[in-house]
Amino acid sequence: MSRATSPSAKKPYGIQRVCRTWKRSRATVQRCKAATGAPASMPGKRGPRTTLDDRALFAGIRGVLAASPFVGEGYRKVWARLRQQHGIRTSMRRVLRIMRAHGLLASQRPTVIRGPQVHEGTIVTQRPDQMWAIDATGCVTDEGNATVFVLVDHCTGECLGVRAALRGTRFEAIECVREAIWATKGHYEVAIAAGVSLRHDHGSQVISHAFQDELWTVGIASSPSFVRQPEGNGCVERFIRTLKEQLLWLRRFRTVVERDQALRDFAQRFNNHWIIGRIGYRTPAQHRRELLVEAA
Repeated sequence: MSRATSPSAKKPYGIQRVCRTWKRSRATVQRCKAATGAPASMPGKRGPRTTLDDRALFAGIRGVLAASPFVGEGYRKVWARLRQQHGIRTSMRRVLRIMRAHGLLASQRPTVIRGPQVHEGTIVTQRPDQMWAIDATGCVTDEGNATVFVLVDHCTGECLGVRAALRGTRFEAIECVREAIWATKGHYEVAIAAGVSLRHDHGSQVISHAFQDELWTVGIASSPSFVRQPEGNGCVERFIRTLKEQLLWLRRFRTVVERDQALRDFAQRFNNHWIIGRIGYRTPAQHRRELLVEAA
């Protein structure tokens, strides 16, 4: 009776409506069906069936990973690229399940739970060019150890300045700031970056008189993070981790000049192709363009 079609509504009556009319519970109906040998309906996932089976979706995932200019991307970014580039709409959990079954998940570091002194606020801004962050890391070349300075925007995550040098002096850090000003303002003059804050640690280069005088000249406010708490400078620290995983730990360079050129190529590739979950799985350059259009 539940599978019969209503002549007026042109839809099946359904077991719930039939049981309500007969004043019987659904458990009683199912028990009677089992006693008569009627085949019981198999439980399944609700909603419409997907157009792709797991094998076809796995092929799409492998295609996304093969076409990506980066290595070790996780299931969230694979899920986003499937939707944006291939028009394949599926759930994120399904992509996670398939990638886990085939050993395609990116390796993750163990979570470290720290004490109450950890930075618990937010340092992400709503507009670009409100807060920048600068930091340095080391790398190895055939000429010896080199220093890499990077500068990123807290809102979009863009790499606005990158510079490699055999000696990481305060003047190299200043040049990294100047690159960011030229990239965003188009020219360089006194107070050109008024309204911008620069988050930095307490390294000798960035707390030097020459570096702080340069910030004062271009109108940038100094914003030092807490001592021994890198979470306060987390935006640039996260970029440095990506830089190491995607470039510095994968290639060996003969000279510092060769590495400097590779860093600039990576910065362009990162800004135009790397997608970030916190900005809606957009690229940093795309997010900047959209925000500037809204502000215009």
